Amino acid sequence: MSTAEEAVQLLARVPVFETLASDDLAAVAAVAVPRRFAANQTIFREGDASDTCYIVRAGQARAVREHADGRSITLAHFGPGDFFGELAMFDAERRSATVETLSEVEAVAITGDDMRRLLREHPEISMKLVVSLGRRLREANERLSRQSFQTVQSRVATVLSQLVEKARAENGQSTDDDVLLVITQSDVAQLAGSSRESASRFLAVLERAGVVTQGRGKITVHDAAALQRYVY
Repeated sequence: MSTAEEAVQLLARVPVFETLASDDLAAVAAVAVPRRFAANQTIFREGDASDTCYIVRAGQARAVREHADGRSITLAHFGPGDFFGELAMFDAERRSATVETLSEVEAVAITGDDMRRLLREHPEISMKLVVSLGRRLREANERLSRQSFQTVQSRVATVLSQLVEKARAENGQSTDDDVLLVITQSDVAQLAGSSRESASRFLAVLERAGVVTQGRGKITVHDAAALQRYVY
């Protein structure tokens, strides 16, 4: 299969582009440039010039915001079919977050100029993009709500459940399969709005109960249904 055909298949799985006909997908693929990043590599930093958006073909990455005192918070995780840096489609403002890889990542890159031209030619992409950005905003609001009203255990269990659901959709796994999450305890804590120590203690409880197994930079979920017992 050619690189162009692979790009078309990837774009067809991305919600923003899923309504496009095959010829239109080919037009988008024609301006998409394959990119490969090593594990633990920074793709771009908060404050960098914003001129390119990326769609993940394989691998995992995360978006983080950094504080002047050295602390950081994980905003989102990206896997196959996800896109990031999409604000480059609208303007040339500086990057609002740092994106770094958690594993080797294969992606396609589309410049802001090319995307803006495509948006003019295909208004339906604009609507899909608005829906996608709205979904991210709702997720952020839900996370803030959880951090305000739920216990640490409930927040961590919710984060793990959401990551499991996403991984299953990406990999075509059944509900009976173990699910490997490429994520650190620190990232889980940040997504759950808790301290690393509190998240670590609860993950240890889940491990003793056989719900998860922890490894270096990864968590394997054996019993996703059991996580719901901790969500309230």
